[in-house]
Amino acid sequence: MTIYPAIDIRGGNCVRLRQGAADAATKYFEDPADPAKAFARDGSAWIHVVDLDGAFGGEPRNIAALRRIAETGLKIQFGGGLRTTENVRAALEAGAARVVVGTKAAQDDAFVAELVETFGGEKIAVGIDAKDGFVAVRGWVDVTARRATELAGTVAALGVKTVVYTDIATDGMLSGPNFAALEKMLESTGAGVVASGGVSRREDVLRLRELAGTHANLDGVIVGKALYEKRVSLPDLLAIAAS
Repeated sequence: MTIYPAIDIRGGNCVRLRQGAADAATKYFEDPADPAKAFARDGSAWIHVVDLDGAFGGEPRNIAALRRIAETGLKIQFGGGLRTTENVRAALEAGAARVVVGTKAAQDDAFVAELVETFGGEKIAVGIDAKDGFVAVRGWVDVTARRATELAGTVAALGVKTVVYTDIATDGMLSGPNFAALEKMLESTGAGVVASGGVSRREDVLRLRELAGTHANLDGVIVGKALYEKRVSLPDLLAIAAS
């Protein structure tokens, strides 16, 4: 199981949102490359980077920051506003190892198939952000009528190898993941699932590690606010994940 420390970028700064709300941001670093360097020193192999300006605006706005982060040598899972093939190509060329497509993927299966054919299923992840079981898009502003589990099954059939699943109700709340919803997600798709939202203590990661023992497609977990608030230690989480 992989630990993905999270870096959310807004206005060029590293921030964290509360339940995805644009007006509920806390700034932690002026330069997003600074936490990336710290995560690399702590032994992380991957990081999860979200261009929040891109997610809300509809196209990437922080590609320059992505390039700086890539200089750390970390593998970067990058998303936010990637709604065209050109956007995806630009992010990969800037240093992303894997891109996360959310809004457009929820609306256009043919777009997902095109990305898989062009770049390969290993480089394309679909971000599925769910509210009460339904997919939310455009930076979580709008909730669709599409069920998250249905989308997960569809994109896996199209060749996508990774799904990034976020339960909006728990994101940034430090309340623990929604394990019941996560288990349903794992059972709905053949793709690897990266869980996101709610991790607040090492016991959450221990429980996820146990879940990975019964669900081989639990690829990993994204940890954000708990790291910045020093509620958990990255080296400790990496050790749990590797056990």
